[in-house]
Amino acid sequence: MVMLKITYDDFSIDEIVQKVKAKEIGAIVSFIGIVRGKSNGVDVDKFEVQAQKEMALKQMEKIRAETFLKFEVNKIAIVQRIGSLEVSENILLIVVGAPHRDEAFKACRHILTQMKKMGPIWEKEVFKG
Repeated sequence: MVMLKITYDDFSIDEIVQKVKAKEIGAIVSFIGIVRGKSNGVDVDKFEVQAQKEMALKQMEKIRAETFLKFEVNKIAIVQRIGSLEVSENILLIVVGAPHRDEAFKACRHILTQMKKMGPIWEKEVFKG
């Protein structure tokens, strides 16, 4: 199972984790990025995320493929939200299933690092006032 998705809609963390479970998997590691309420001591009003969806999905697929080559993992799900998001709303979900926890943790961190470098997704914090 591979899930790569860019959406305006919120996602069910539990539903995606359940889809990653399988008999060959001994560890599932996830990262959930949410809109923070303060940035550098300033109150955040909202968080704007835009993407060139087709290019971003191609980049996400490249990251997924690279992760499978670098780490011993079985399943990867990545969901990126776009649009205008409020404080505490979900932005990004990465779920990695692997036989062993160390590889799952390393792969999840790798995916997050690569996602933050992506060009076709733009993020902007909007501050109060």
